[in-house]
Amino acid sequence: MRSRNRLGDFLVLLFLLLGSSLMVLPFLWMVLTSFKPFPELFELRFLPREPTLENYRVVLWETGFLRWFGNSLLVASLTTLSVLLFDSLAGYTLARLRFPGKNLVFILILSTLMVPTEMLVIPWYVMSAEKGWINTYWGLLFPGLITAFGVFLMRQFFETLPQDLFDAGRMDGLSEFGVFWRIGLPLVRPALAALGIFTFLGNWNAFLWPLIVVQTPEMRTLPVGIALFSGEAGTAWNLIMAASSLAVLPVLLVFFFFQRQIIEGVVLTGVKG
Repeated sequence: MRSRNRLGDFLVLLFLLLGSSLMVLPFLWMVLTSFKPFPELFELRFLPREPTLENYRVVLWETGFLRWFGNSLLVASLTTLSVLLFDSLAGYTLARLRFPGKNLVFILILSTLMVPTEMLVIPWYVMSAEKGWINTYWGLLFPGLITAFGVFLMRQFFETLPQDLFDAGRMDGLSEFGVFWRIGLPLVRPALAALGIFTFLGNWNAFLWPLIVVQTPEMRTLPVGIALFSGEAGTAWNLIMAASSLAVLPVLLVFFFFQRQIIEGVVLTGVKG
């Protein structure tokens, strides 16, 4: 039995190793290609023969990459802060307060999750044109300032907390917002961390809406800038790979430092009691 178990463990490990290798290989190829001079692109070599940082110098200083990077960082950061505040407030309200129509409001919020983003682009654009938000930071920001997924996530997490904690805070003289801020939020930090990470990464990688609402190169976000740059660069894949490698760095850093919070937030969200 032990030998069979060891054989099974070995086969599972081998299968996972092969699967992870297939997933990592394209990423590794991208990074290595970013260090190749242009003539080496047409050689069937995995490792660069003469590695160079010239591709990164060109991307950083001869394109609008730094401006695109800053735009994406600004939009993703502000959107994340807004989502954490307003979604947690809405989730707390729907989980801990009693008012007529509460369940109906929650169902209406959840129903918006069934609407594809592509169907919302036209009303977003019409509203942006009427308000003068085209090609502005506010135009980039407003569709993601509050999310139905975040409200659902925070509501589910707040419902797992004991009601006695909130009642004790009210008895001590805290206002309702004080109960939320001083008692509720510290207890839902795993959910806040998971929601913040998902929101940041989603806005960092957003492409469709920034492509539509942005009209000048200076307002482009990183995905839009790299996509249009790849068309302008033509066959200069070494430059495109260098830009893509730089763009993925924040995503890797977020996953590296916060992977525990992601798992903990997702797991504990479904736990009751």
